[in-house]
Amino acid sequence: MAGRLTVVGFGPGGKEDMTLRAVHAIESADIVTGYTTYVKLLQEFFPDKEYKATGMMKEVDRCRMAIEDALSGKNVAMVSSGDSGIYGMTGLIYELADEMGADIEIESVAGVTAASSSAAILGAPLMHDTALISLSDLMTPIESIMKRVDCAGQSDFVIALYNPKSHGRTEYLGQATDILLKYRSPETPVGIVRQAGRKDQSKTVTTLGKLKEADVDMFCTVVIGNSRTYVKDGVMITPRGYRETKRF
Repeated sequence: MAGRLTVVGFGPGGKEDMTLRAVHAIESADIVTGYTTYVKLLQEFFPDKEYKATGMMKEVDRCRMAIEDALSGKNVAMVSSGDSGIYGMTGLIYELADEMGADIEIESVAGVTAASSSAAILGAPLMHDTALISLSDLMTPIESIMKRVDCAGQSDFVIALYNPKSHGRTEYLGQATDILLKYRSPETPVGIVRQAGRKDQSKTVTTLGKLKEADVDMFCTVVIGNSRTYVKDGVMITPRGYRETKRF
């Protein structure tokens, strides 16, 4: 009899930021499967679970393994940080389950994504229309990524950049900054949150004109304000327009 596969977004990493549904899904699972770093985070809170882990670039192997365990009758939790449906494993699980003809029950459990957790730390920068863009070109051509940055800049979206910089990708954040400077003032507020919701959490509030000089790595989320975003007492605020709206 086939088991069940729950794709779980567990948020930034701390248990206090996990939803009750995420905690229940992990606690009730026979096997918890995930990226090695995520498994290490969860072992602190769920030490008695059986874990299976794979490293970076082994996403397909990891998902196949989870599907096969579910086919064998196990209740499996496939875990991702943030939200499993935002740059997570949910889509790949559905694709592979269809490819494998896996007759299993699949459920997705939403989690707090990096843009949301970082925004809460920075204040209220996402109060208006927002674009989420990953600067990782492992699966998307960099030309397409920069076109999206350009379109978001033209449209005056608040922009949350995921995967902004790594050891092998040091120039993409600078390229994105140059694109946005075509449409926005160098004084546009920018918030950088590192390790959001984890023990080493830190934040920096700077400007678009100084973003190239900022200390940014793969553990950061970069939130770039729109034309109306401002900073007050170290807090980023993007007005929604409630006070200007006339109600009849």
